[in-house]
Amino acid sequence: MTFFRRILCRAGLALALATAAAAAAEERGPVTNLPLPRYVSLKASEANVRRGPSLTHRIDWVFVRRNLPLRITAEHGHWRRVQDRDGAGGWVHYSLLSGVRTVVVEEERVALRARPEEGAPAIAELEAGVIARLGACRPDWCRLTAGGYRGWARKAGLWGVAPDELRD
Repeated sequence: MTFFRRILCRAGLALALATAAAAAAEERGPVTNLPLPRYVSLKASEANVRRGPSLTHRIDWVFVRRNLPLRITAEHGHWRRVQDRDGAGGWVHYSLLSGVRTVVVEEERVALRARPEEGAPAIAELEAGVIARLGACRPDWCRLTAGGYRGWARKAGLWGVAPDELRD
């Protein structure tokens, strides 16, 4: 193979890899055309989690926590494949999901602060497992509402929001 042919092959391979990486970064659901993965919350107080995207598939378990944040990883018709913070998941009917965003506190205690800065006064402390409604997000902080309190928490202690996600 000549020198120029090798360079063209390498350039073609590099372009193909870059295109594949860009496509993966911008993956869209075939049904909704919304980004995958994306976060939603559980609208219902109970939701059957199935092995496949239909009523004929076996129920593996039931989510029983309203407002639980979930990550959608796939779509098929009226069904969404979801995962919880532990990675457990399956297929749930879309009518049981909501676009209202929530997060769950992952650290033992997370301070809810008056402003998005470490030295700001703490309004409340949220314990691990608390579910909060998600508001605006900056690079390291998100505005939350939980238990009648509203304030800012460090994004690193939360599940249900992407590390690079910004929200108004």
